[in-house]
Amino acid sequence: MADAALFEFLHTEMVAELWAHHSDPGPGGQKMSLSVLEGMGFRVGQALGERLPQETLAFREELDILKFLCKDLWVAVFQKQMDSLRTNHQGTYVLQDNSFPLLIRMAAGLQYLEEAPKFLAFTCGLLRGALSTLGIKSLVTASVASLPTCKFQVVIQKT
Repeated sequence: MADAALFEFLHTEMVAELWAHHSDPGPGGQKMSLSVLEGMGFRVGQALGERLPQETLAFREELDILKFLCKDLWVAVFQKQMDSLRTNHQGTYVLQDNSFPLLIRMAAGLQYLEEAPKFLAFTCGLLRGALSTLGIKSLVTASVASLPTCKFQVVIQKT
């Protein structure tokens, strides 16, 4: 449990530091901070993907890879499985976490809802990086309708 607390603290400090350095309240400063966080998450996701046992890399379908992310990768990072995985069978997947660990402390009030995106950028990059290592080019976005529930939309980019 100490690992989870340390990761949460590190993540919170990364967000706070980036917002302090790119404090431009306009869209340009926020986009820069979100991009940096997403890039950091992408690299971490790549590293996690590289450390996977070789036998797990023999997935047959995209859906198998997404199931792996929802179960095994999510447990490795957040000590819990993703709550839901949905697909339209056309390359779009929606992963839902009803109690996303990085948003739980903010769930006390609706005033924090607009702050949520900056706490999701790293995880979007993490998912995209892991998928990249597994050979899937994707676009990952996140949305929050009510705290601490969040949805990650993964769109597979066909080459």
